Amino acid sequence: MPMQLPESASICEVGPRDGFQYETTFIPTERKVAVIERLVEAGVRRIQVTSFVHPKWVPQMADAEEVCRRLPDRDDVIFSGLALNVKGVERAHAAGLRYVDLSIATHDEHSLANANMTVAEAVRQAEAMIRLAHHYDMQPQLGLQTVFGYKQPGDTPLQRIRELARRFVDLGLESFSLADTTGMAHPVQIQEYVEAVREEIGDTPLVLHLHDTRGMGLANVLAALQCGVTRFDTSLGGLGGCPFIPGATGNIATEDTVYMLEAMGVRTGIDYRRVAELALELEAFLGKELPGRQTRLLARQRALAASESRPCS
Repeated sequence: MPMQLPESASICEVGPRDGFQYETTFIPTERKVAVIERLVEAGVRRIQVTSFVHPKWVPQMADAEEVCRRLPDRDDVIFSGLALNVKGVERAHAAGLRYVDLSIATHDEHSLANANMTVAEAVRQAEAMIRLAHHYDMQPQLGLQTVFGYKQPGDTPLQRIRELARRFVDLGLESFSLADTTGMAHPVQIQEYVEAVREEIGDTPLVLHLHDTRGMGLANVLAALQCGVTRFDTSLGGLGGCPFIPGATGNIATEDTVYMLEAMGVRTGIDYRRVAELALELEAFLGKELPGRQTRLLARQRALAASESRPCS
């Protein structure tokens, strides 16, 4: 029997935030904006452009307002920013963003390390952020971290995820996101959690934010597609990680995810080749190799072409 897949999928590029924020080399504002512009040109229509956090903790995001000021004027592109507290929502609104991404931990140990608060405290703060976003006529998108496991798979109870999903969706969300922050999820678990959460959130769009630490990211995308999920966060080149989770790598690479989806007949509207070319340019600037498979393939192809064009000595 042929596999049943959706006709199209929506990709949200999180590299300019989730990817850039862990880089120790400061990325100038003009380069950040140029990357965003190139992503738009490649067909990306949802981009998380920055994070409104204190520059003392995340120096890479110190230019959040300036990045937003320089964004291209595109009615067909959704630009959003991450906020972790009420002050962040206020800054996102003042910067002119209409969409704000909110994110909380679901495991107390991770929440204390990442935000210096318990999950219960984070939930109360998230509720205040959602109410403030509505006050500003913004669209709040809320995500839960370490949903599929923090120190071991499944150590965040599914019942807790269900209860949080119901609680937050009742406040009014543009979308609800499940994050595999540690990259522990596997396809069977993805389907179990997706089906359970969709019972709680109804028609609210469900988004998956998958890190590829254990190489399971694209398999998990396929499992989610079979459950009807059509929105995914990705990062060009596979940029990213988490300073509070040793060994955690970045999100599934945008170019790899798009390649797989398009090869299966699931439309994205994104040119994965242009994304891979952009990732290669970032490699040169950052001075390190990025893990995206399509980016690595392009690098090998260019190296081969260069060697074949060299004259004999």
